[in-house]
Amino acid sequence: MNRGRRGAAAVLAVATLLPVLGGCSGRPEPSVEQARPGAAGVGDPYLPKAGNGGIDVRHYGLDLDYADKRLRATATIRLTATQSLSRFDLDLQGLTVHRVEVAGAPARFALGGGELVITPAKPIARGATVTVEVRYSGTPAALDEGQLGRIGWIPTGDGAFVASEPDGSRTWFPSNDHPSDKATYDVTVTVPKGLTALSNGVLRDRRPLGGRTLFSWRESHPMATYLATATIGRFELRRGTTPGGIPELAATDPRLSGELNGLYDDTATITDAWAREFGPYPYGATGGVADVVTGADYALENQTKPLYGMRPDTSVVAHELAHQWFGDLVTPRTWKDIWLNEGFATYAEWLWDARSGGASLRETFDGAYATPEGDELWTVPPGDPGLQQLFGVSVYNRGGMTLVALRDKIGAAAFGRLLRTWVRQHRYGNVTTGDFMRLANRVSGRDLGPFFQQWLYRKGKPRSW
Repeated sequence: MNRGRRGAAAVLAVATLLPVLGGCSGRPEPSVEQARPGAAGVGDPYLPKAGNGGIDVRHYGLDLDYADKRLRATATIRLTATQSLSRFDLDLQGLTVHRVEVAGAPARFALGGGELVITPAKPIARGATVTVEVRYSGTPAALDEGQLGRIGWIPTGDGAFVASEPDGSRTWFPSNDHPSDKATYDVTVTVPKGLTALSNGVLRDRRPLGGRTLFSWRESHPMATYLATATIGRFELRRGTTPGGIPELAATDPRLSGELNGLYDDTATITDAWAREFGPYPYGATGGVADVVTGADYALENQTKPLYGMRPDTSVVAHELAHQWFGDLVTPRTWKDIWLNEGFATYAEWLWDARSGGASLRETFDGAYATPEGDELWTVPPGDPGLQQLFGVSVYNRGGMTLVALRDKIGAAAFGRLLRTWVRQHRYGNVTTGDFMRLANRVSGRDLGPFFQQWLYRKGKPRSW
């Protein structure tokens, strides 16, 4: 994400720590054990009520109908129980649920406090995979996260701008809304004639339905909930392939006059460049969407289609496309490790600028290092920034500086191998900073523990490394 360098996120609600994280582990075998409720959250250190315990979602099928700011929808969710469940939760807020079925049978449900609590007709055995269908409707509204701006389903004059990091997916579909549980998606959106609905992955169908138009999208690669989108509006479109042969779609609000070709060309060039730098492009399509949105002047790395709430310059495009590898393909297991997203994308942004005739990596590093000692760059450790600084300057800039310093320490060749190995070994999965530190030690043949402690976990300006 690029937050316009506006500083830290506002405080989000924090509740009592809940049981440990679940996630997309291997499919367990069904077993008979005492059924009990799934937890109302996965126990993330920063957002403990985000996500839900006891379930591992495999696939979301979302059928959305949106007009006049009202949403009518059905979510068909295939999930596996990671414990025997007497009931379980999904994250959902601000909408009305009409009916829930589990394995084809009506289920009891209650909605409140951002949780849809579902009690199936009979318990679900650990390891069993079931289909959950939720029919719901209402007027979706964004979450106001203060300095962070608005997230989730953000209504616009001609549709909606849907950007959900970190926990805004609950504003528009029931989900296990935490990055530790990735799934595949089919998203069908029906909108008034003249509007376009853009979602992740590849367009499978577009057809008229009376005075309306249906768009059907498929993301067949695992994706975290915060990266899902269903952005709607009037857009100018350009389709094609990158020089490297990757299908591409760029879309811009007509009010961004003259921006379409620039966004398309930048996306094509940078996607191919990062594929050479970090490893093969991991999805079936690339692209970008630029809209005009009040109160959302940021960019988000929605999988396959980064979303820009402004006129994106090339550096921002480079940042968001780097996230397709760092954040989307390789995703932090908890929000505490957000530097694995933003520090890496910031490093890539600086690398792109250096290769495009701008400041060198060393010049950018030195300029940031000159920041006075008392600045938040040095008082907030990016490896554990705290909830208020989740998207603060330290996570981005000190995170990027950590990688430049590491590159200097182990050499450019070893550093390049490290990034490519990181991506290859953890593709479509979830990671921790500890995973990266261990791999860096192995690739470099050195003990880098003191280095990482200085740069990621200690307050104050590193003096020697």
